[in-house]
Amino acid sequence: MRYYTDLHIHSRYSRACSPQLTLENIDLWCRIKGLSLVSCADFTHPKWFAEIQNKLESAGNGLYRLKPSLRLKDPRFKEPAIKDVYFIIGTELSCIYTHSGKARRVHHCLFVPSIEAAGVLIKQLTGRGCNLKADGRPIIGLSSQDLLKLLLEVDDRSVLIPAHAWTPWFAIFGSKSGYDSISECFEDLSKHIFAIETGLSSDPAMNWRVADLDQVALISNSDAHSLPNLGREANVFEGEKISYDLIWQAVRHASPNAREHNKNKGQLQLSKTIEFFPHEGRYHWDGHRDCKIVFAPSETKKRKGICPNCGRQLTVGVLSRVEDLSTRQENYKLASAVPFLSLIELDKIIAQAQGVKGRTTKAVEAEYWGLVSAFDGEMNVLVDAPLTDLADKTTPMVVEAIKRLRQGQVTIKPGYDGVYGEIHIFGDQEQVKPQKSLF
Repeated sequence: MRYYTDLHIHSRYSRACSPQLTLENIDLWCRIKGLSLVSCADFTHPKWFAEIQNKLESAGNGLYRLKPSLRLKDPRFKEPAIKDVYFIIGTELSCIYTHSGKARRVHHCLFVPSIEAAGVLIKQLTGRGCNLKADGRPIIGLSSQDLLKLLLEVDDRSVLIPAHAWTPWFAIFGSKSGYDSISECFEDLSKHIFAIETGLSSDPAMNWRVADLDQVALISNSDAHSLPNLGREANVFEGEKISYDLIWQAVRHASPNAREHNKNKGQLQLSKTIEFFPHEGRYHWDGHRDCKIVFAPSETKKRKGICPNCGRQLTVGVLSRVEDLSTRQENYKLASAVPFLSLIELDKIIAQAQGVKGRTTKAVEAEYWGLVSAFDGEMNVLVDAPLTDLADKTTPMVVEAIKRLRQGQVTIKPGYDGVYGEIHIFGDQEQVKPQKSLF
């Protein structure tokens, strides 16, 4: 059985997140997206934690599900059957502290095997003066090491994974306040870090250039701040059953080093990750948003990191930072790594195929809801459905767009300094004519 999972999202209690991010809506949109498992998100926030306690019930495998009486339906989405969406008890914390004489700002994803363990961690953090009421993703003064030590003391099955590892401002390898290695950050506790989250602005191929990362698995998650963004990055697991322990066993066995030595023979396996095109991420190239300056790493080095318009420092993006730490050449292929597929969201694909700019036009929405209903969720449309089957349900341009995406045939305008990049499936010379929906 195949499980599409998104292990890093947010609730309506996180800053700059949609008020529609309720547990009921997350459960519904996971079914629409085709996700089998999602993080409950933000469990350290008192009000959200109370909802988690009241609205989720144990699934008996270290995971949880929404109580059946709370399950929503959307009249636009024709489900073939009611399916359970599993929730894992996870959250993101922001650690801001001083280490080795430098200010550090590092975000981490935390996972615990039960709601009860989450409650214990909340009490421990509160007792250390952490203000958990301020935000769903709170800022705490603990170091990465101290947080990991505390987490393992609460329950030794707990897991910490550095979030969006390359983001300039708030990440373990971030150019502004991060580290040059996992061991520099966690020191003698580094053995407990067996995975990192690549983030929207990097993909596995970029991470393969850093040999030190062969020891950890690379996972991908949406970091969704709204319902439609759920699953924009995801992890694909294969196996007969899923559980909290099996998930982390599979991730532990998914590092390139483990796979090279055939240590990935567990009941559940991480078979693939679904990625953003990293160029679409907001910090892929270098630049200065206020001056509309964007540079590839080579140009940044020529200019010594200075904006030619205002004379201030450029925001150094993920690609430059990867090159700083890389030990291998660009386009290096790591044979033992978990494979990945780069995609964009289905409504964006439909909009480009229809030749319109908006993702929320009536024509785009009609096509979207027809497809996700016909193929049991967005993931199946993007990844699994045969093109011949899609051709029976949608227009030739949509089928061609999905085909090109699966083959990586796109043109790219990289993102920089907080500005999203752009991925184009059709060239300017290709005249996309509006086509009538088949639904």
